[in-house]
Amino acid sequence: MSNGDNGLTYAQAGVDIDAGNALVERIKPAAKRTSRSGTMSGLGGFGALFDLKDAGFNDPILVAATDGVGTKLRIGIDTGYVDTLGIDLVAMCVNDLVCQGAEPLFFLDYLATGKLDVEQAARVIEGIADGCAASGCALVGGETAEMPGMYHSGDFDLAGFAVGAMERGASLPNGVAEGDVLLGLASDGCHSNGYSLVRRIVEVAGLSWGDASPFGHGTLGEGLLAPTRLYVRPLLAAMRHGGVRGMAHITGGGLTENLPRVLPQGLGAQVSLDAWSLPPVFAWLAEVGGVASDEMLKTFNAGIGMVVVADPDQADAIATILTDEGETVIPLGHVTAGEGVAYSGTLK
Repeated sequence: MSNGDNGLTYAQAGVDIDAGNALVERIKPAAKRTSRSGTMSGLGGFGALFDLKDAGFNDPILVAATDGVGTKLRIGIDTGYVDTLGIDLVAMCVNDLVCQGAEPLFFLDYLATGKLDVEQAARVIEGIADGCAASGCALVGGETAEMPGMYHSGDFDLAGFAVGAMERGASLPNGVAEGDVLLGLASDGCHSNGYSLVRRIVEVAGLSWGDASPFGHGTLGEGLLAPTRLYVRPLLAAMRHGGVRGMAHITGGGLTENLPRVLPQGLGAQVSLDAWSLPPVFAWLAEVGGVASDEMLKTFNAGIGMVVVADPDQADAIATILTDEGETVIPLGHVTAGEGVAYSGTLK
């Protein structure tokens, strides 16, 4: 073996272990504030422990979900505004979990980059902690991978992994029937889907991220980086009331592709497009991009980020609970015989 004189080091190869350690110390307070019942360990171990009994479960079924932020990352990287990308990451996972009837319990992240920027990474992970805290989900660990030569300077990628639980027999969808009421919950913009088309439309419009937003306040980049809405706490409250038969997180594929995922074979959905108006960001995208209504409805959430399938006898009470929890509730239509989503009215 070499005596090490004039030998190469890992740092010279582009990996800074000290920077990684500094990041872990920086984010420990953020992770700590997400602690909840069931959390048994902090950051730094080879794995994270979680006590389901301490979290209040008697006969639990675990549910897992994973997702990313997609090409929305490109806007965050280009603008330098990465603070809310972590919220997007959490939301894309925990909003899926709750649709299965599960309460999100803990979350892990994976951040990969060519050269670790501690400040940038800390801002991203602090955003992840914000999303976890808002969802009652503990940030129990993760991985930061510094991989020289794999990413362009300043670029990084994100993935998230969430685990939740429900009592045995409580999974959703359950009992969806013809005549059930569809309640839409308003979105906060594009959330984390359709950004390849968004970026193409911005290019066609000849705009830059720093230009004034044509559909709201601030810059175009800021407007398009509005974080994905977290629906977990309101939906858990509605589930505790009873009468929720299913939920659909409206992500890539829009209403057209996601709503049928919670409908049993032989059932479809009738949705009135006159029930709501396109939020300004979507109206602008449709106009500038010349995007047809059917394309809008299967690419974007078009203003509806979640759909609750409700027992008709409980729909009004569920709508009241969701409204009291801060959601904008839109009666969209009902479950019908047939297959797929049938639209009436005009998207405008």
